[in-house]
Amino acid sequence: MPRLPAPVSPRRRAALYTAASALALLLTSCSGATVGQVKSFESFDEVRAEAEGQTVDLWMYGGDEQGNAYVDDVLAPAAREQGVILRRVPVADTQDAVNRVLSERQAGRDDGSVDLVWVNGANFSTGRQAEVWRCGWTDLLPNMEYTDREDPLILSDFGTPVDGCEAPWHKAQFTFFYDSEAIADPPTSLAGILEWATANPGRFTYPAPPDFTGSVFLREVLLSAAGGADQVPLEYSEEAFDEHAPAALQALSEVAPSLWREGSTYPRDEQALNTLFANDEVDIAMTYGPATLTDLVAAGALPESTKVLTLDEGTVGNASFLAIPANAADAAGAMIVANIALSPEQQAAKADPAIWGQFAVLDTELLTPAQQDQFELLPESPIVPDYAELSRNAHGELAADWVPALSEAWRQDVASDR
Repeated sequence: MPRLPAPVSPRRRAALYTAASALALLLTSCSGATVGQVKSFESFDEVRAEAEGQTVDLWMYGGDEQGNAYVDDVLAPAAREQGVILRRVPVADTQDAVNRVLSERQAGRDDGSVDLVWVNGANFSTGRQAEVWRCGWTDLLPNMEYTDREDPLILSDFGTPVDGCEAPWHKAQFTFFYDSEAIADPPTSLAGILEWATANPGRFTYPAPPDFTGSVFLREVLLSAAGGADQVPLEYSEEAFDEHAPAALQALSEVAPSLWREGSTYPRDEQALNTLFANDEVDIAMTYGPATLTDLVAAGALPESTKVLTLDEGTVGNASFLAIPANAADAAGAMIVANIALSPEQQAAKADPAIWGQFAVLDTELLTPAQQDQFELLPESPIVPDYAELSRNAHGELAADWVPALSEAWRQDVASDR
């Protein structure tokens, strides 16, 4: 009889899934025709001259109403004042924008329809592997002088070196929040949250991976189960996965029967989890955009008893970026928009919870007193502490390849058991 292949463990299958997915994307994007030589600019004055009259298509996630309004009502008018028309192209997922760039590159288009992309993480990494991003342009942006060039959050994007291939836009900090009327003495660690969930059946859950927020939660459990962020290597490897993932998957499997609906189903995304929280079905929720909580409470979308829950060991933080495809038809205009978006005026406006509530990527010590005043005058939130407190003991993101591997292992080892 022929020898049957050895069975493949769920963790091994997850690693193979990750490698195969990345390889398929890369091979697909690199086959066929290629775009021509990317035009370079020697100075920002040259950029300004070419950008005059260009229309920049910014492809970005369209499900954030405040983000949409900020781009349409604040950023676009500022770009128009500098001779550039900014047109927002909403997408359901950033991967849609990356796929468009990949397909147009494969077709050999030099006049790509995507000029600028709001991107980070795996989507940026995929583009780097396929060499579809314009690189080495961010040093030309005058407003980069207001950033800390040694800030690890803007030097690395989920473990992928930025290398001038994207301009920082805003920072984010993964944050838990809770109903202070339901929980008088909230837990102060990730392990404590899982213990609380077990002791309070049905009052906790998390979005189902591969949802963005749900995937972040998995990584937090991974780091906690390993004994801290410094115990898990940044770069993904099968060996590191086999060493650290089992404990996290076991912890998630053990808590599953105590989750909302006994873990038989999970909310599809952060918005669905917020609805459960607002409807008093769960008492703890989570977000990668804590600054927006102020507006959500003010609008009645979340209860007035909502409070931020900071963890002793800190939580993961990252930055979002603006990237320009190598074949962008209006690359000069895109650079103008990226520079405007980095200005102290725009960063302060975007940080206002009433406008969008996103944390600035600027180093305020590099600003003039008048520019610093713009941030000092921002309204204080009764719910959300400042970024310095939120990011206390924060740790950076793991490399992007950890994300699909953990999500696939969760699907096989945790979700399939319910």
